[in-house]
Amino acid sequence: MKFTKMHGLGNDYIYLNCFETQIKNPEQLAVQMSDRHFGIGGDGLVLIMPSDIADAKMRMFNADGSEAEMCGNAIRCVAKYLYDYKLVIQETFQVETLAGIKTLTVEIANSKVASVRVDMGEPILENNQIPVLAQKAAVNLPIEVNGNTYHFTAVSMGNPHCIVFVPEITEAMVFNDGPTLEIHPLFPKKTNVEFVTVSSPNQIQMRVWERGSGETLACGTGSCASVVAAVLNGLTSRQVNVRLLGGDLRVEWDEATNHVFMTGPAFEVFTGEWLGN
Repeated sequence: MKFTKMHGLGNDYIYLNCFETQIKNPEQLAVQMSDRHFGIGGDGLVLIMPSDIADAKMRMFNADGSEAEMCGNAIRCVAKYLYDYKLVIQETFQVETLAGIKTLTVEIANSKVASVRVDMGEPILENNQIPVLAQKAAVNLPIEVNGNTYHFTAVSMGNPHCIVFVPEITEAMVFNDGPTLEIHPLFPKKTNVEFVTVSSPNQIQMRVWERGSGETLACGTGSCASVVAAVLNGLTSRQVNVRLLGGDLRVEWDEATNHVFMTGPAFEVFTGEWLGN
């Protein structure tokens, strides 16, 4: 079975062309292929599939086999794959996800996709839809984990996010409190966790503990959710450069449409054949 390894700012996934290949057990396959010692290695598995309502469909599975609704870095790589391998010929097209249909526009350099602008849609702020079990709007609410008290803002970009603004991001926050926040009882479907520092009205720094994968070098939906949270808390403008361990993303929360737009690179690393084990 042929595969392609790709990454968006170090958030790396294994991509399968399901226009050609049928996958019976993607949950189990994601665990096997994502293993960095006994498999190919990656943050998860992405299936690029035909769609009845869009130009293509994306299904993504975390390294633990759980299926996620959406991934901003992964969908940019899907866009690159679709265009570079001529599964689409137009520079603006649509991809179906569990979080809805996303519109993508590719930027071309030397006949290949260099970066992708994604219309991520409207942020979801209603508690029951995020979901978060809070009695009032989940903006700057206190939460205690491991003896530490934070203030969090909850946002969904089709998948749930818990954004915490701090003066400085520490290893203990990410690796001790991140996993605890992921499974906190306030989040019935678990949550992605973003620790964010604000550098200026137009720039933030972020580290992410991703639901089902642990810390990753970048998170597209998390970057979008963090900018929305920053605006809601009066910390930044609506156009923000998000600095991640793997590089930078440009995020804009457009006031006129209420849509969030994310722009960033996508890279193909190598292709190969999975022999199984």
